[in-house]
Amino acid sequence: MTDCVVSYGGEQALRGVDLTLRPGTVTALTGHNGSGKSTLLHALAGLVPCTSGTIAGLPRTTAFVPQQSAVDALVPLDVRTTVEMGLWPRLGLWRRPSRHDRDDCLRAMTVLGIADLASRRLGDLSGGQRQRTLLAQALVRRADLLLLDEPTTGLDADARDAAEAVTRGEAGRGATVVVATHDPHETAGADTVVELRSGRAVQITARTGAD
Repeated sequence: MTDCVVSYGGEQALRGVDLTLRPGTVTALTGHNGSGKSTLLHALAGLVPCTSGTIAGLPRTTAFVPQQSAVDALVPLDVRTTVEMGLWPRLGLWRRPSRHDRDDCLRAMTVLGIADLASRRLGDLSGGQRQRTLLAQALVRRADLLLLDEPTTGLDADARDAAEAVTRGEAGRGATVVVATHDPHETAGADTVVELRSGRAVQITARTGAD
């Protein structure tokens, strides 16, 4: 990402952001609400265009996990179906999941503590449970670029630890992970921390051993 500007209605949400992302690393985006964290994720996901500047060289496949509050709780889907949607980019809409695919989904749900909720509808879940469902969906996606918007909001300590372990595990298999967060634990575990303020990257800190 080079000198990226994103504008909404004439107002700049991102102001000339430069950012280099590397496979196998976790980048944490920090800053107050309205600082541009979600907009930056949306730009990386291709959901909003840069008004000026460029985004190039991103990994081939992307999984984006929004804040659970962005998910309509009235969508008539159960947890298992929602997680299996992470397989669609690989299988297509009409190919049925194999036994191996279903086992992958079960492992993801088990890791995130929602296997016992597989038949529950999203609308019947707490916000934290919906968040874990979205994380499980991203886990089975096995994307090259994983974008997470405040993934531990609404989670208890055990679920938060599981979510952070998943994030580090995805980086460990070579994915590029970018997480917008207010959680100091996530920030402490990141390879690079980018502080945003009023749409600008005001500080980029690489941890020891990160390039």
